[in-house]
Amino acid sequence: MQKAKLTLAAAALITFLPMLQGCVPVIVGGAAAGVMSAHDRRSTGTQADDETTEWKAGNHVPDQYKTFSHINFTSYNRRVLITGEVPNEEAKAAIEAETRKLDGVREVYNELGIGPASSLGSRSTDSYIDSKVKARLVDSNQISANHIKVVTERAIVHLMGIVNAREAKVAVDVARTTSGVKKVVNVLEVVGDEDTRRLDNQTLGARTPPPASAPVESR
Repeated sequence: MQKAKLTLAAAALITFLPMLQGCVPVIVGGAAAGVMSAHDRRSTGTQADDETTEWKAGNHVPDQYKTFSHINFTSYNRRVLITGEVPNEEAKAAIEAETRKLDGVREVYNELGIGPASSLGSRSTDSYIDSKVKARLVDSNQISANHIKVVTERAIVHLMGIVNAREAKVAVDVARTTSGVKKVVNVLEVVGDEDTRRLDNQTLGARTPPPASAPVESR
């Protein structure tokens, strides 16, 4: 119980720290807000490209939509998720079109909502939901939380990452059973078990694997 509390507290701290820097109409989210993980299944080059894509996407929002919009761009393995709120369908379509023009973008998932920009209270609730989902992924002991990107908008949880089918099921089940979550949008990139093992081995590099456990004989 104490471990779960500490895990949740740590996740909450990581989630809320960026909010202390102030609020702006257009927010570049996702990987740009964090530190590249040594256990990320993306190469370091792809991680850097994703961060650059998020920055570029934020700078390519048409000026006429910036004032009344709240927009997040999250790029993972060159697949871009757009979340937040814009005033109308025209703005939603225009922002997606500009994002698709960026070099290296493989796919765009436009999950923008139509309506007024969310309140600070709503965004705080979303950050708290983020922290709970991340903590529960850690506590599940079935999947590395480093392999899942959690993005919450208006209590809708979006899941990104490179995972196998089993990991995808675990992540979705954890997210949809987390209190406060209204809906789960699955944007996970599902690959085969051999692919995830290969990616994990590439991430670990040439590290020497730990020795096998010694056998135990009962007397």
